[in-house]
Amino acid sequence: MRQQYAVRSMFLAAVLAMVAMGILAQMIRIQNSEQAKQLLKYGDLLAGEFRTFQPERGEIYDRNGHLLAGNRTVYEVGVSLEEMEDVDALAYVLGVYLQMTEAEVKDKLLHSPETWTYVVIKDYVDAATVNVLQEVLKRLEEEDDHRLDGLGFKPHFTRSYPEKTLASNILGFVARDGRGYFGVEEKYNDLLAGNPVKIWVPRDPNKAVDIPKIPNGTTLVLTLNRDLQAKVEKILDQSIIEYGAKNGTIIVMDPKTGEILAMASTPRMDLNNYTDYFKIFDDGSAYNRSIGMAYEAGSVVKILTMAAALDTGTVTPETTYIDTGSITVGGITIQNWNRQPWGQRNMIECLQHSLNVCLAWVATQMGSLNFYSYMDRFGLGHRTGVDLADEAMGRLKVPGDSDWYPVDLGTNAFGQGVTVTPLQMMMAASAIANEGQMVTPHVLYAMLRDGHQYNVPSQYAGSPIKAETARILNEMLAVSLQNESANALLPGYRLAGKTGTAQIPTPLGYDPNHTNVSFIGWGPVDDPRFMIYVWLQEPTTSIWSSETAAPVFSQVAEQTVIALNIPPDLVRLQYGSR
Repeated sequence: MRQQYAVRSMFLAAVLAMVAMGILAQMIRIQNSEQAKQLLKYGDLLAGEFRTFQPERGEIYDRNGHLLAGNRTVYEVGVSLEEMEDVDALAYVLGVYLQMTEAEVKDKLLHSPETWTYVVIKDYVDAATVNVLQEVLKRLEEEDDHRLDGLGFKPHFTRSYPEKTLASNILGFVARDGRGYFGVEEKYNDLLAGNPVKIWVPRDPNKAVDIPKIPNGTTLVLTLNRDLQAKVEKILDQSIIEYGAKNGTIIVMDPKTGEILAMASTPRMDLNNYTDYFKIFDDGSAYNRSIGMAYEAGSVVKILTMAAALDTGTVTPETTYIDTGSITVGGITIQNWNRQPWGQRNMIECLQHSLNVCLAWVATQMGSLNFYSYMDRFGLGHRTGVDLADEAMGRLKVPGDSDWYPVDLGTNAFGQGVTVTPLQMMMAASAIANEGQMVTPHVLYAMLRDGHQYNVPSQYAGSPIKAETARILNEMLAVSLQNESANALLPGYRLAGKTGTAQIPTPLGYDPNHTNVSFIGWGPVDDPRFMIYVWLQEPTTSIWSSETAAPVFSQVAEQTVIALNIPPDLVRLQYGSR
């Protein structure tokens, strides 16, 4: 009997030994498996989590180092439900400091999903409010009071615009989704935002390692002159009130480089309160009228018609035309702005008196093939390529389009039936001010990344006219301006320019009582350093550009020569200073 028990015991011991060896073998296999290697690599999955860290968004400066867009720290205020001790106390305190009702806070704390261990009470809370709450927590901890246990704060960045409305139409804004909208913020969103980094973060603070520094987004330096921008915005706002206009825009650009020095548009908004966008703007095209809204600019287009005619040899400055007050093109009669004949006039006088009939005749002499070919080369009907979001392209009807008629050759010649943006006209006119070479407008001056500055070179959009043509027309426009519009002149400086008064099209035809007034000009004539475009929408004190847009141009030109430190012509030419 004893021998039988001994055999059974030995058999059981053998079975247990085999089981133990099997368990040991399985442990060794698991420890050396691929899954175990991954587990060792990332740590205990229940002891931490992957978190995505967003880099600080790149800042935006003007060309002289003035901060236009930066970042400030705000906080997410939340409660750890596992640590919460007193719902009523938390609801009362957070309701007071976060400007919420106790009921709102309680609802978040008591009716969150069962799986949640942490509840966000309010985000984007300013640092001052959080500092006060932290002081309250500190006092309670000193008194061993646990009523606010579970309360926590998570800092993060939000966009900040120290100049509020200044240059808002150019900058655009960043919403809470972290994405840029409009202007520079949208155009360069990826550069400014940088690259998010995903990092494993242990929950146990004793096991936490230093989080590596995340590279910030790229910092941008703009071509804008902050002080000039502020002065131009002030002039624009005053002009809209003075002339009873609905809205307007003013641009200042270097015609040799395409650098935009100032770009003012109405309305504007405080970028720190970007949710006001829907209260201020009806649609996105009005956010920056300089680039987003195409309109019939009227007689400013005449300078392009004359440029094409001079370049093809169709006319010279001395070519004369007998103006009878009307001309028939495509079976339709075209008249001058005052419906009067002007008699025999040369081409300078045609520009000086802004004669529709004369320019329509010039276009017919040139022919539709030449005329539309040059308008295309000047960029009409195409986007300029400016580095701002939401640019409109305007419209240039051409032969072959279903809505083009032979009369359009005559009316397009003086800017009727052609829609352009203010910046398109500046780009086209830069060829006249820059010896035939057309520049591409831009607002980015340089990028700062990893301690290095990368300057943005100027780009050119072709040469629509010969250098000699540009020099001739430049002089014609200087003489024309001097005799045409005294309101646009700036004492001590010789400038070139052209007025534009355009009736506004309606479904029933052109409204003679409502106009868009424009002015384009540049100087000094012998060495252009600036080009200015003014557009006022539907002024009520006068419908004429010479009485509204022209004096605004003069005011802006005065501030521009001060900002750029351009001496009067006599001083500059005498001493050879630039």
